[in-house]
Amino acid sequence: MAPKNYFPPILIQTLILGIFCFSCRQKSPEELSEVPDFKVPQFRLIPTDTFHFNNFVDCNMAEVWVGDTLRIFPGKYGEDPVWGFAEDLKFASGAHADEVFGTPAEKYIAPNLPKNAPVGQAGLHGAVWFETVYQDERDPSGRTLYAIYHNENYPETLPFDPQTGEGYLDQNWPLGLTERITPAAVPRIGVMKSTDGGWNWENKGLFLEDKQPRMILNPHNISKTFAGGVGDPSAVAVDDYLYLFYGEYGYPGEYNPETYSPETEASGQCISVARIKISDLDDPQGKAKRWDGKGFHADWDGIGAPISSLQIPKEKGGGPASSPQGGFHWGPSVSWNTYLKCWVMLMGHVEGQSWIGDKLYISFNPHRDLGHGDNSQAWTAPQLLVQKPGHVLWYPSLQPLNTPEDIAEKNTSLKLGKRARLFFKYSDLGKYMSEYLVEFEK
Repeated sequence: MAPKNYFPPILIQTLILGIFCFSCRQKSPEELSEVPDFKVPQFRLIPTDTFHFNNFVDCNMAEVWVGDTLRIFPGKYGEDPVWGFAEDLKFASGAHADEVFGTPAEKYIAPNLPKNAPVGQAGLHGAVWFETVYQDERDPSGRTLYAIYHNENYPETLPFDPQTGEGYLDQNWPLGLTERITPAAVPRIGVMKSTDGGWNWENKGLFLEDKQPRMILNPHNISKTFAGGVGDPSAVAVDDYLYLFYGEYGYPGEYNPETYSPETEASGQCISVARIKISDLDDPQGKAKRWDGKGFHADWDGIGAPISSLQIPKEKGGGPASSPQGGFHWGPSVSWNTYLKCWVMLMGHVEGQSWIGDKLYISFNPHRDLGHGDNSQAWTAPQLLVQKPGHVLWYPSLQPLNTPEDIAEKNTSLKLGKRARLFFKYSDLGKYMSEYLVEFEK
Protein backbone atom coordinates (compact mmCIF):
# COMPACT_ATOMS: atom_id res chain seq x y z
CA MET A 1 0.00 0.00 0.00
CA ALA A 2 1.22 3.36 0.24
CA PRO A 3 3.88 3.54 2.85
CA LYS A 4 3.49 0.15 4.32
CA ASN A 5 5.82 -0.20 7.25
CA TYR A 6 7.43 3.12 8.08
CA PHE A 7 7.10 4.95 11.38
CA PRO A 8 8.45 8.53 11.34
CA PRO A 9 9.13 10.31 14.65
CA ILE A 10 6.56 12.37 16.54
CA LEU A 11 7.18 16.07 16.04
CA ILE A 12 4.84 17.64 18.65
CA GLN A 13 1.97 16.59 20.86
CA THR A 14 -1.43 15.68 19.46
CA LEU A 15 -3.85 18.54 18.90
CA ILE A 16 -7.01 17.69 20.84
CA LEU A 17 -10.04 18.42 18.76
CA GLY A 18 -13.46 19.35 20.07
CA ILE A 19 -16.58 19.06 18.02
CA PHE A 20 -16.21 20.71 14.67
CA CYS A 21 -18.66 21.29 11.89
CA PHE A 22 -17.59 21.78 8.29
CA SER A 23 -19.61 22.33 5.15
CA CYS A 24 -18.35 21.43 1.73
CA ARG A 25 -18.24 23.63 -1.34
CA GLN A 26 -21.43 23.63 -3.33
CA LYS A 27 -20.87 22.48 -6.89
CA SER A 28 -22.23 24.53 -9.73
CA PRO A 29 -25.73 23.86 -11.15
CA GLU A 30 -24.10 22.49 -14.28
CA GLU A 31 -22.04 20.03 -12.26
CA LEU A 32 -25.09 18.85 -10.35
CA SER A 33 -27.59 19.05 -13.21
CA GLU A 34 -28.94 15.55 -12.60
CA VAL A 35 -29.50 16.17 -8.88
CA PRO A 36 -30.43 19.87 -8.83
CA ASP A 37 -31.74 19.70 -5.25
CA PHE A 38 -28.49 18.21 -3.90
CA LYS A 39 -27.28 20.12 -0.86
CA VAL A 40 -23.71 19.25 0.02
CA PRO A 41 -23.83 17.55 3.43
CA GLN A 42 -22.50 18.90 6.67
CA PHE A 43 -20.77 16.76 9.24
CA ARG A 44 -19.32 16.98 12.71
CA LEU A 45 -16.80 15.03 14.74
CA ILE A 46 -17.98 13.76 18.11
CA PRO A 47 -15.09 12.87 20.46
CA THR A 48 -15.36 9.48 22.14
CA ASP A 49 -13.23 7.30 24.34
CA THR A 50 -10.34 5.93 22.31
CA PHE A 51 -11.23 2.63 20.66
CA HIS A 52 -8.01 0.74 19.89
CA PHE A 53 -7.93 -1.83 17.13
CA ASN A 54 -6.04 -4.76 18.62
CA ASN A 55 -4.17 -6.06 15.60
CA PHE A 56 -1.88 -4.90 12.79
CA VAL A 57 -3.53 -2.63 10.19
CA ASP A 58 -1.68 -1.15 7.23
CA CYS A 59 -4.39 -0.72 4.59
CA ASN A 60 -8.06 0.01 4.06
CA MET A 61 -10.24 -2.22 6.21
CA ALA A 62 -11.65 -5.03 4.05
CA GLU A 63 -14.80 -6.42 5.65
CA VAL A 64 -17.99 -8.27 4.80
CA TRP A 65 -21.01 -9.89 6.45
CA VAL A 66 -21.12 -13.66 5.93
CA GLY A 67 -24.58 -14.56 7.17
CA ASP A 68 -24.92 -12.95 10.59
CA THR A 69 -21.15 -12.72 11.05
CA LEU A 70 -19.09 -9.62 10.30
CA ARG A 71 -15.60 -10.58 9.10
CA ILE A 72 -12.55 -8.34 8.63
CA PHE A 73 -9.25 -9.02 6.83
CA PRO A 74 -6.45 -6.66 7.93
CA GLY A 75 -2.72 -7.22 7.54
CA LYS A 76 -0.03 -8.12 5.04
CA TYR A 77 1.02 -11.40 3.42
CA GLY A 78 3.84 -12.52 1.17
CA GLU A 79 7.44 -11.99 0.12
CA ASP A 80 9.16 -8.67 0.71
CA PRO A 81 12.96 -8.44 0.41
CA VAL A 82 13.04 -5.11 2.28
CA TRP A 83 10.74 -5.81 5.23
CA GLY A 84 10.80 -9.61 5.30
CA PHE A 85 8.18 -12.25 4.58
CA ALA A 86 4.84 -11.37 6.16
CA GLU A 87 2.06 -13.59 7.52
CA ASP A 88 -0.14 -10.92 9.10
CA LEU A 89 -3.10 -11.11 6.70
CA LYS A 90 -5.59 -12.80 9.02
CA PHE A 91 -9.29 -12.46 9.78
CA ALA A 92 -11.53 -11.97 12.79
CA SER A 93 -15.28 -12.48 13.09
CA GLY A 94 -18.07 -11.30 15.35
CA ALA A 95 -21.70 -10.34 15.79
CA HIS A 96 -21.08 -6.61 15.25
CA ALA A 97 -18.31 -4.13 14.48
CA ASP A 98 -17.29 -3.38 18.07
CA GLU A 99 -16.88 -7.06 18.83
CA VAL A 100 -14.80 -7.70 15.71
CA PHE A 101 -12.63 -4.59 16.07
CA GLY A 102 -11.98 -5.47 19.70
CA THR A 103 -10.78 -9.01 18.91
CA PRO A 104 -7.34 -9.63 20.46
CA ALA A 105 -4.52 -10.40 18.03
CA GLU A 106 -4.11 -13.98 19.23
CA LYS A 107 -7.71 -14.77 18.24
CA TYR A 108 -7.18 -13.93 14.55
CA ILE A 109 -7.22 -16.80 12.05
CA ALA A 110 -4.81 -17.18 9.15
CA PRO A 111 -6.64 -18.09 5.92
CA ASN A 112 -5.12 -20.31 3.26
CA LEU A 113 -3.52 -17.92 0.76
CA PRO A 114 -1.72 -18.73 -2.51
CA LYS A 115 2.04 -19.10 -2.24
CA ASN A 116 4.42 -16.79 -4.02
CA ALA A 117 5.63 -18.10 -7.37
CA PRO A 118 9.38 -18.46 -8.02
CA VAL A 119 10.99 -15.38 -9.56
CA GLY A 120 10.56 -15.44 -13.33
CA GLN A 121 7.53 -17.72 -13.26
CA ALA A 122 3.86 -16.80 -13.65
CA GLY A 123 1.89 -16.39 -10.44
CA LEU A 124 1.70 -14.26 -7.33
CA HIS A 125 4.76 -12.13 -6.65
CA GLY A 126 5.47 -9.75 -3.81
CA ALA A 127 3.31 -8.95 -0.80
CA VAL A 128 -0.45 -8.30 -0.72
CA TRP A 129 -2.91 -6.40 1.46
CA PHE A 130 -6.69 -6.85 1.12
CA GLU A 131 -8.32 -3.42 0.62
CA THR A 132 -11.94 -4.22 -0.24
CA VAL A 133 -14.03 -7.40 -0.20
CA TYR A 134 -16.84 -7.60 -2.74
CA GLN A 135 -19.55 -10.15 -1.94
CA ASP A 136 -20.92 -11.84 -5.03
CA GLU A 137 -24.66 -11.19 -5.07
CA ARG A 138 -25.14 -14.16 -7.40
CA ASP A 139 -24.33 -16.52 -4.50
CA PRO A 140 -27.28 -16.61 -2.05
CA SER A 141 -25.09 -18.16 0.64
CA GLY A 142 -22.94 -15.00 0.75
CA ARG A 143 -19.77 -17.08 0.86
CA THR A 144 -18.37 -16.15 -2.55
CA LEU A 145 -16.02 -13.22 -1.99
CA TYR A 146 -13.62 -11.25 -4.18
CA ALA A 147 -10.78 -9.49 -2.39
CA ILE A 148 -9.31 -6.49 -4.18
CA TYR A 149 -5.70 -6.39 -3.07
CA HIS A 150 -2.78 -4.00 -3.12
CA ASN A 151 0.39 -5.78 -4.29
CA GLU A 152 3.96 -4.47 -3.94
CA ASN A 153 7.03 -5.61 -5.85
CA TYR A 154 10.64 -4.65 -6.48
CA PRO A 155 13.06 -5.37 -9.33
CA GLU A 156 14.25 -8.27 -7.17
CA THR A 157 10.84 -9.97 -6.90
CA LEU A 158 9.54 -8.99 -10.35
CA PRO A 159 12.48 -8.48 -12.75
CA PHE A 160 11.73 -7.04 -16.17
CA ASP A 161 10.52 -9.53 -18.80
CA PRO A 162 11.06 -8.11 -22.30
CA GLN A 163 8.55 -10.55 -23.81
CA THR A 164 5.61 -9.44 -21.65
CA GLY A 165 6.76 -5.96 -20.62
CA GLU A 166 6.03 -6.88 -17.02
CA GLY A 167 8.46 -6.19 -14.23
CA TYR A 168 11.14 -3.64 -13.47
CA LEU A 169 14.71 -2.83 -14.49
CA ASP A 170 17.11 -2.27 -11.61
CA GLN A 171 18.66 0.83 -13.19
CA ASN A 172 18.58 4.30 -11.60
CA TRP A 173 16.05 2.89 -9.16
CA PRO A 174 14.88 5.30 -6.42
CA LEU A 175 15.28 4.69 -2.71
CA GLY A 176 12.43 3.50 -0.54
CA LEU A 177 11.06 4.11 2.93
CA THR A 178 13.72 2.77 5.24
CA GLU A 179 16.75 4.63 6.50
CA ARG A 180 18.92 1.94 4.97
CA ILE A 181 19.82 1.92 1.27
CA THR A 182 16.82 -0.04 0.05
CA PRO A 183 14.76 0.19 -3.13
CA ALA A 184 11.37 1.79 -3.59
CA ALA A 185 8.46 -0.56 -4.17
CA VAL A 186 5.93 -0.52 -7.02
CA PRO A 187 2.25 -1.22 -6.25
CA ARG A 188 -0.26 -3.03 -8.45
CA ILE A 189 -3.88 -4.01 -7.81
CA GLY A 190 -5.22 -7.55 -8.14
CA VAL A 191 -8.11 -9.88 -7.33
CA MET A 192 -8.41 -13.01 -5.19
CA LYS A 193 -11.48 -15.21 -4.78
CA SER A 194 -12.92 -17.26 -1.94
CA THR A 195 -15.95 -19.56 -2.16
CA ASP A 196 -16.07 -20.45 1.55
CA GLY A 197 -16.44 -17.09 3.26
CA GLY A 198 -12.76 -16.20 3.38
CA TRP A 199 -11.05 -19.33 4.70
CA ASN A 200 -9.35 -20.20 1.39
CA TRP A 201 -8.28 -17.85 -1.41
CA GLU A 202 -7.27 -18.27 -5.03
CA ASN A 203 -5.38 -15.61 -6.98
CA LYS A 204 -7.36 -14.56 -10.08
CA GLY A 205 -4.98 -12.02 -11.61
CA LEU A 206 -4.32 -8.31 -11.91
CA PHE A 207 -6.90 -5.53 -11.95
CA LEU A 208 -4.59 -2.58 -12.79
CA GLU A 209 -0.89 -2.13 -13.41
CA ASP A 210 1.63 0.55 -14.47
CA LYS A 211 4.65 -0.85 -16.28
CA GLN A 212 8.35 -0.01 -16.46
CA PRO A 213 8.20 2.94 -18.93
CA ARG A 214 6.05 4.89 -16.46
CA MET A 215 8.37 4.43 -13.48
CA ILE A 216 9.87 7.71 -12.20
CA LEU A 217 13.55 7.11 -11.57
CA ASN A 218 16.67 8.87 -10.35
CA PRO A 219 17.61 11.66 -10.42
CA HIS A 220 14.03 12.96 -10.14
CA ASN A 221 12.35 10.53 -7.75
CA ILE A 222 13.53 11.49 -4.25
CA SER A 223 10.28 11.11 -2.32
CA LYS A 224 11.21 7.78 -0.64
CA THR A 225 7.80 6.43 -1.53
CA PHE A 226 7.12 4.50 -4.74
CA ALA A 227 8.89 4.29 -8.07
CA GLY A 228 5.43 4.55 -9.64
CA GLY A 229 2.44 2.28 -9.95
CA VAL A 230 -1.16 2.14 -8.73
CA GLY A 231 -2.39 1.21 -5.27
CA ASP A 232 -4.28 1.88 -2.04
CA PRO A 233 -7.67 1.13 -3.63
CA SER A 234 -11.27 1.20 -2.48
CA ALA A 235 -13.88 -0.59 -4.61
CA VAL A 236 -17.67 -0.20 -4.70
CA ALA A 237 -20.24 -2.09 -6.76
CA VAL A 238 -22.89 -0.34 -8.84
CA ASP A 239 -25.15 -2.47 -11.01
CA ASP A 240 -22.95 -4.61 -13.31
CA TYR A 241 -19.62 -2.95 -12.48
CA LEU A 242 -17.07 -2.73 -9.72
CA TYR A 243 -15.66 0.82 -9.53
CA LEU A 244 -12.13 1.11 -8.22
CA PHE A 245 -10.84 4.35 -6.69
CA TYR A 246 -7.08 4.24 -6.30
CA GLY A 247 -3.86 6.20 -5.96
CA GLU A 248 -1.94 6.90 -9.18
CA TYR A 249 1.82 7.29 -8.63
CA GLY A 250 3.28 6.79 -12.12
CA TYR A 251 4.26 9.23 -14.86
CA PRO A 252 1.41 10.02 -17.32
CA GLY A 253 3.50 8.87 -20.27
CA GLU A 254 6.98 7.46 -20.73
CA TYR A 255 9.45 8.77 -18.18
CA ASN A 256 12.53 10.30 -19.83
CA PRO A 257 15.05 12.08 -17.58
CA GLU A 258 15.92 14.45 -20.44
CA THR A 259 12.36 15.70 -20.90
CA TYR A 260 10.95 15.09 -17.40
CA SER A 261 8.51 17.71 -16.13
CA PRO A 262 7.24 17.80 -12.51
CA GLU A 263 4.14 19.64 -13.71
CA THR A 264 3.42 16.90 -16.22
CA GLU A 265 3.92 14.23 -13.57
CA ALA A 266 1.58 15.94 -11.09
CA SER A 267 -1.09 16.42 -13.77
CA GLY A 268 -1.51 12.64 -14.05
CA GLN A 269 -1.50 11.78 -10.37
CA CYS A 270 -3.73 11.83 -7.28
CA ILE A 271 -6.86 9.67 -6.93
CA SER A 272 -8.16 8.01 -10.10
CA VAL A 273 -11.00 5.64 -10.98
CA ALA A 274 -11.35 2.52 -13.13
CA ARG A 275 -14.04 -0.09 -13.49
CA ILE A 276 -14.49 -3.74 -14.42
CA LYS A 277 -17.56 -5.85 -15.08
CA ILE A 278 -18.37 -7.97 -12.07
CA SER A 279 -18.72 -10.91 -14.45
CA ASP A 280 -15.00 -10.50 -15.32
CA LEU A 281 -13.68 -10.82 -11.76
CA ASP A 282 -12.93 -14.51 -12.24
CA ASP A 283 -10.48 -13.61 -15.03
CA PRO A 284 -9.77 -9.90 -14.56
CA GLN A 285 -6.45 -9.30 -16.24
CA GLY A 286 -6.84 -7.01 -19.24
CA LYS A 287 -10.59 -6.46 -18.66
CA ALA A 288 -10.66 -3.24 -16.59
CA LYS A 289 -10.87 0.23 -18.11
CA ARG A 290 -9.54 3.47 -16.61
CA TRP A 291 -11.20 6.86 -16.85
CA ASP A 292 -9.34 8.81 -19.55
CA GLY A 293 -10.94 12.23 -19.11
CA LYS A 294 -14.03 11.49 -21.19
CA GLY A 295 -15.05 7.97 -20.25
CA PHE A 296 -13.83 4.56 -19.17
CA HIS A 297 -11.74 4.02 -22.29
CA ALA A 298 -8.09 3.68 -21.18
CA ASP A 299 -6.67 0.16 -20.87
CA TRP A 300 -6.02 -1.56 -17.55
CA ASP A 301 -2.30 -0.91 -17.98
CA GLY A 302 -2.69 2.32 -19.94
CA ILE A 303 -2.73 6.00 -19.05
CA GLY A 304 -5.86 7.34 -17.44
CA ALA A 305 -6.79 10.72 -15.99
CA PRO A 306 -7.14 11.48 -12.27
CA ILE A 307 -10.24 13.04 -10.69
CA SER A 308 -9.44 16.71 -11.19
CA SER A 309 -11.56 18.01 -8.29
CA LEU A 310 -9.42 15.94 -5.88
CA GLN A 311 -6.09 17.25 -7.16
CA ILE A 312 -4.28 19.95 -5.19
CA PRO A 313 -3.37 23.00 -7.33
CA LYS A 314 0.29 23.99 -7.40
CA GLU A 315 -0.51 27.36 -5.84
CA LYS A 316 -2.02 25.51 -2.85
CA GLY A 317 0.94 23.21 -2.34
CA GLY A 318 0.19 20.53 -4.91
CA GLY A 319 3.05 18.57 -6.41
CA PRO A 320 4.16 15.24 -7.90
CA ALA A 321 4.49 11.98 -5.99
CA SER A 322 8.24 11.88 -6.68
CA SER A 323 8.79 15.24 -4.95
CA PRO A 324 10.17 15.41 -1.39
CA GLN A 325 7.48 18.01 -0.67
CA GLY A 326 4.57 15.81 -1.77
CA GLY A 327 1.33 17.70 -2.26
CA PHE A 328 -1.36 15.17 -3.18
CA HIS A 329 -4.28 13.17 -1.79
CA TRP A 330 -4.06 9.39 -1.60
CA GLY A 331 -5.60 6.30 -0.01
CA PRO A 332 -9.31 6.76 -0.79
CA SER A 333 -11.94 4.98 1.30
CA VAL A 334 -15.35 5.16 -0.40
CA SER A 335 -18.76 4.33 1.06
CA TRP A 336 -22.40 4.79 0.09
CA ASN A 337 -24.30 6.71 2.75
CA THR A 338 -27.90 5.53 2.98
CA TYR A 339 -28.94 8.56 5.06
CA LEU A 340 -27.37 11.18 2.77
CA LYS A 341 -28.07 9.24 -0.44
CA CYS A 342 -24.60 10.04 -1.75
CA TRP A 343 -21.06 8.68 -1.86
CA VAL A 344 -18.55 9.70 0.81
CA MET A 345 -14.79 9.53 0.27
CA LEU A 346 -12.11 9.86 2.94
CA MET A 347 -8.48 10.35 1.92
CA GLY A 348 -5.00 11.08 3.22
CA HIS A 349 -2.72 13.98 2.33
CA VAL A 350 1.01 13.72 1.62
CA GLU A 351 3.09 16.80 2.39
CA GLY A 352 6.62 15.46 2.74
CA GLN A 353 9.01 12.59 2.10
CA SER A 354 8.01 9.09 3.17
CA TRP A 355 4.26 9.84 3.11
CA ILE A 356 4.39 12.37 5.93
CA GLY A 357 1.10 14.21 6.43
CA ASP A 358 -0.98 15.15 9.49
CA LYS A 359 -4.35 15.81 7.80
CA LEU A 360 -7.28 13.74 6.55
CA TYR A 361 -9.94 14.97 4.12
CA ILE A 362 -13.51 14.21 3.06
CA SER A 363 -15.41 14.62 -0.22
CA PHE A 364 -18.95 13.85 -1.48
CA ASN A 365 -20.49 12.68 -4.74
CA PRO A 366 -24.31 12.80 -5.18
CA HIS A 367 -24.51 10.39 -8.14
CA ARG A 368 -25.23 6.80 -7.21
CA ASP A 369 -24.76 5.70 -10.83
CA LEU A 370 -21.03 6.15 -11.25
CA GLY A 371 -21.14 4.90 -14.82
CA HIS A 372 -23.39 7.56 -16.33
CA GLY A 373 -21.65 10.47 -18.04
CA ASP A 374 -18.95 11.93 -15.82
CA ASN A 375 -20.66 11.01 -12.54
CA SER A 376 -17.54 9.21 -11.33
CA GLN A 377 -15.71 12.54 -11.46
CA ALA A 378 -18.30 14.68 -9.63
CA TRP A 379 -16.58 14.84 -6.25
CA THR A 380 -16.68 17.98 -4.16
CA ALA A 381 -13.40 19.72 -3.35
CA PRO A 382 -11.80 17.89 -0.39
CA GLN A 383 -12.50 19.47 2.98
CA LEU A 384 -10.42 19.05 6.13
CA LEU A 385 -11.79 16.25 8.31
CA VAL A 386 -9.16 15.98 11.04
CA GLN A 387 -5.64 17.22 11.75
CA LYS A 388 -3.12 15.95 14.30
CA PRO A 389 -0.04 18.19 14.17
CA GLY A 390 3.18 16.31 14.76
CA HIS A 391 1.70 12.97 13.75
CA VAL A 392 1.46 11.04 10.48
CA LEU A 393 -2.08 9.94 9.59
CA TRP A 394 -2.90 7.15 7.14
CA TYR A 395 -5.85 4.96 6.06
CA PRO A 396 -8.95 6.82 7.25
CA SER A 397 -12.20 4.88 7.08
CA LEU A 398 -15.75 5.13 8.34
CA GLN A 399 -16.95 2.05 10.17
CA PRO A 400 -20.34 0.82 11.43
CA LEU A 401 -21.40 0.94 15.06
CA ASN A 402 -22.88 -1.82 17.19
CA THR A 403 -26.35 -0.26 17.01
CA PRO A 404 -29.41 -2.40 16.16
CA GLU A 405 -29.78 -0.37 12.94
CA ASP A 406 -26.23 -0.98 11.74
CA ILE A 407 -26.46 -4.67 12.58
CA ALA A 408 -29.88 -5.08 10.90
CA GLU A 409 -28.67 -3.25 7.78
CA LYS A 410 -25.39 -5.22 7.83
CA ASN A 411 -23.45 -2.02 7.35
CA THR A 412 -19.74 -2.11 6.61
CA SER A 413 -17.10 0.44 5.60
CA LEU A 414 -18.76 0.35 2.15
CA LYS A 415 -22.31 1.20 3.35
CA LEU A 416 -23.15 3.42 6.31
CA GLY A 417 -25.80 5.70 7.77
CA LYS A 418 -26.20 8.97 9.67
CA ARG A 419 -23.51 8.10 12.20
CA ALA A 420 -20.29 6.15 11.77
CA ARG A 421 -17.11 5.58 13.69
CA LEU A 422 -13.97 7.22 12.24
CA PHE A 423 -10.84 5.08 12.30
CA PHE A 424 -7.38 6.02 11.07
CA LYS A 425 -3.80 4.98 11.63
CA TYR A 426 -1.23 6.97 13.55
CA SER A 427 1.65 5.74 11.40
CA ASP A 428 4.27 7.32 13.65
CA LEU A 429 2.83 5.38 16.61
CA GLY A 430 2.02 2.21 14.68
CA LYS A 431 -1.55 2.31 16.03
CA TYR A 432 -4.93 2.07 14.31
CA MET A 433 -7.69 3.59 16.44
CA SER A 434 -10.85 5.63 16.68
CA GLU A 435 -11.28 8.81 18.72
CA TYR A 436 -14.41 10.16 17.03
CA LEU A 437 -17.81 9.41 15.64
CA VAL A 438 -18.84 11.29 12.49
CA GLU A 439 -22.43 12.53 12.32
CA PHE A 440 -23.83 13.73 9.01
CA GLU A 441 -26.57 16.23 8.31
CA LYS A 442 -28.41 16.65 5.02
